[in-house]
Amino acid sequence: MVKRGVRRGPWQAWPVANAAGGTTTGEPDGGALAATVRRIERSAGGLATASIARMDETLPWFRDLPADQRSWVMLVAQAGVRSLVEWLRAGGNTQEVSDEVFATAPGKLARTISLQHTVALIKVTIDVAEEQVAELAAPGEEVSLREAMLRFSREIAFAAARVYARAAESRGTWDARLQAMLVDALLRGDSSDVLASRAAALGWADAAPVAVAVGRSPGGDLAAILHGFYRAARRLGVELVGGGHGDRLVLVIGGAPDPVAAVQRLMAGFGDGPVVVGPAVPSLDAATDSARAALTGYRSAVAWPAAPRPVAADDLLPERALAGDLEARRTLRDSVYGALTRAGGELMETLDAFFAAGGVLESAARGLFVHPNTVRYRLKRIAEVTTFSPLNPRDAFALRIALTIGRLDPPNAVLPPSRTTPRQMDSKS
Repeated sequence: MVKRGVRRGPWQAWPVANAAGGTTTGEPDGGALAATVRRIERSAGGLATASIARMDETLPWFRDLPADQRSWVMLVAQAGVRSLVEWLRAGGNTQEVSDEVFATAPGKLARTISLQHTVALIKVTIDVAEEQVAELAAPGEEVSLREAMLRFSREIAFAAARVYARAAESRGTWDARLQAMLVDALLRGDSSDVLASRAAALGWADAAPVAVAVGRSPGGDLAAILHGFYRAARRLGVELVGGGHGDRLVLVIGGAPDPVAAVQRLMAGFGDGPVVVGPAVPSLDAATDSARAALTGYRSAVAWPAAPRPVAADDLLPERALAGDLEARRTLRDSVYGALTRAGGELMETLDAFFAAGGVLESAARGLFVHPNTVRYRLKRIAEVTTFSPLNPRDAFALRIALTIGRLDPPNAVLPPSRTTPRQMDSKS
C-alpha cells in the first residue's frame, strides 16, 4: 500500500505484480528496472536492425526508398531506441520525448517521407520492441516495460508531429514569400525568365488559360486568408497563387476555362468592394497584361456602381479609358471605332443619328431619311462588328466613349507609348 505523504514518481504510482507474486514499484533507479534499461541499451543495435528488416518486409513504399534515405531511417531508429533508454532513466511518462530523436536525419527527409509514413515507421519499431519484451525486461518487469513502451510510442508520435509542424510552418512562410515575390514581379512586368523561375519554385503547373483577379482584402492574417483561397482552388481543380498588394488581394488563376466563373466561386474570401478579373492569357508569361488590366479596372470600377461582382476588366473599358488607361483607349479605338470605320460610313452615320435622337429608332430613321427597318438592320450590324449593341444602355455608353476617343486619336495616330505592349484582342476584338 502506498504510504501517505511520500512523494512517488510515475513508476511508483501503481504497484505492479511481479513474478514472485509480490509487488514492485518499478522505480527507474533501482533494481529490476535498472537491469531492464541496461538490457535495452545493449540490444539497441539489434532492435534498430530488426525494425528496418520489418519495415522492408511490411511497407512496400519503404522498399522503394533510395539507399541514402533508408540509411537515414536506420539512424532515426537507432536514435529512437537510445531515446527510449533515456526516457526510462529520466522517469518515464513525466518526461517529454525530445525532438532531437529526428535530428540525426537531414531536414529534407521530412519533405520526402510524409507524416503518415513516419507514424507507420514508428509503429513498426514499437511492434518489434514489444515482441522482444520477454528478452528485454528483467524478471518481473515485463508488464511495466510494456506499459512504458505504450506511453513512449505516444510521446514519440507527438515529437514527430512537432517536427513536421515546424517544417510545414517554415515551408509555408517561404512559400508565402515566393508568392508575394511572384505577384510583385507580375505587377512590375518583370521578364518571363524571372516569372518562370519563381513560379517553378512554387510548383506552378502553368495550366492555360491564366488570368489575374484583384479585390479588397477582408483584413486579418494574410496567410490565413490565402490558405482559404488555396483550399477552395483545390476543390475547383485550378492553379492559384496569391499575394497582398496594399489593401488589395491579387490572385493568379490558371487552368480555369472561365476565369470569371472561377472567381465567382472564390468570392467568399474577398472583402467588400469590386472584384475585377483581367482577361485570360495563354500562359503566365503574358499574365502581366491581365494583372494591369485587373488593377486599372479595380481602380475605375467605382465609376460603375451597378457593376456585377466579380466583373471582367474588359467590361470596364469605358471607365478604364476615362481613368487614363492607355491600353483601354487603344482597345476602344482600334476594335470599336476602327471596326466601324472599316465597315463603311453608313454604320458610323447611323450610330451618330441614333444617339442624336436619344435612342429613338423612328426619330433616327427620319433624320437619315431611311426606313426604320434599315436603321434596325444597321444597328444589328454595329453589334456584330463591335460586339457592343447600341440598344443596350451599357454598350451604348461604351460606343459613345469609343467614338469620342477615335475622333480625338484616329486609328492612324500614335498614342504615347504605354508600359506594356498592346495585348491581343480577346472576344471583343
